[in-house]
Amino acid sequence: MNRGGFWLLALVLLLGGCGRGDVERTAIAMTGGDPERAPHLIRKHGCQVCHTIPGVQGARGKIGPSLAAIASRSYLAGNVPNTAENMIKWIADPQAIAPGTAMPDVGVSDQEARDIAAYLYTLR
Repeated sequence: MNRGGFWLLALVLLLGGCGRGDVERTAIAMTGGDPERAPHLIRKHGCQVCHTIPGVQGARGKIGPSLAAIASRSYLAGNVPNTAENMIKWIADPQAIAPGTAMPDVGVSDQEARDIAAYLYTLR
């Protein structure tokens, strides 16, 4: 992880106890996304079929891991550092990050990936 990514992640983790507004502002700054657009996008791309995602209606999937508190995890996909850049890439093109992963490419655009990542970074 580069130095900027480390400090950004540290800032997010430190803000975990702050009000929801602060967490959302930090997630927006980290990702360039809008967490308010994410629930619609999560349902549009079918993420709820595989994942349990707090705050997203109908997202109770059991195929993939629960995304509860994903912002507090150290790694994505088992061994990829949990940085905003990696999260965005993982959402947009999981096969490029972890070839052979069970997570499919579902056609998420770069901006949609940013919006979804912003939402996921609010989950502590």
